[in-house]
Amino acid sequence: MADEMLQIRLASRPDGRPTPQNFDLDRGPLPQPGDGEMLVRVIWLSLDPYMRGRMSAAKSYADPVEIGDVMEGAAVGEVVTSKNPDFAEGDVVTGRFGWVSHAISDGTQVQKLDPAQAPVSTALGVLGMPGMTAWTGLNRIIGIKKGETVLISAATGAVGAVAGQIAKAQGCRVIGVAGGPEKCAYAEQELGYDVCLDHKAAQDGETLAKQIAEAAPDGIDGYFENVGGKTLMGVLPNMAVHGRIAICGMISWYNGANMDQTMPLPKAWSTILTNRLKVEGFLVPDHWQHYPEFVSEAAPMVQDGRIKYREDVTEGLENAPEAFIDMLEGGNFGKKLIRVGADA
Repeated sequence: MADEMLQIRLASRPDGRPTPQNFDLDRGPLPQPGDGEMLVRVIWLSLDPYMRGRMSAAKSYADPVEIGDVMEGAAVGEVVTSKNPDFAEGDVVTGRFGWVSHAISDGTQVQKLDPAQAPVSTALGVLGMPGMTAWTGLNRIIGIKKGETVLISAATGAVGAVAGQIAKAQGCRVIGVAGGPEKCAYAEQELGYDVCLDHKAAQDGETLAKQIAEAAPDGIDGYFENVGGKTLMGVLPNMAVHGRIAICGMISWYNGANMDQTMPLPKAWSTILTNRLKVEGFLVPDHWQHYPEFVSEAAPMVQDGRIKYREDVTEGLENAPEAFIDMLEGGNFGKKLIRVGADA
């Protein structure tokens, strides 16, 4: 209903894999903005793996979502009522509005979007945080160079797909690892990967290591780490001397599963030492001052098709929990979005 607001709240903390019972759908009256505020109608909601960490009370780089609070997340919406002089009714904006149909905002960390530049959903994907993450990991953490061999895990995901295309555009040989033949075919035929390996078809990390060795006989110079698990087991023995690893995520371990798919720490540590590897974790908010540089490079490539993107859309805010759970299991194909409302 137009005069009703929907919110999805954290009902309980998951023990392992999240379930629908960890979420509550709350309905209430539409709020009205006060002085300096605006009411935003959400159009697109981004679902991202980091949200799993926010559901846990464990100490991390950001505070957890408290029980009973709205699930946090980035979204794109339309300003429908404004008492903020910096924003007008009809403006299309992006901000951390959360899992809601409507939000009240004072404009903090809210940016206006130009729908003529690109579809506004791209502000949550290829031209937003995932794209910026890919660019940062490759250029500021790994420091890729023309002619090097780079491996991207979760190769067709929101971050991995952009990373693979940027690395290829910068003259690297690019190997992907993805789950299933359809995703691997897409990586090779549409995204331009030189080869993409199917981790689901590999019995274990040792099998995947042999496949990576065949694909990269001179070793991996740069590894963009998104998943952990058997992919990391397969990559580490194949890193070249003075190779660099950017740790972006470890989605295969987020739910407490696949803990047997790991290299023993002494062996991993020895490999890092012997090959003189640089291993660095990074959080993209620490690099956000470089966002204009990223957009200036990436936006023209998106506009002319040099960077392709794919969106995996679920209709309806009420379906966000199931879509989120599925995404954590690798069920998405491309950037995961929830269509919350109609276009502006």
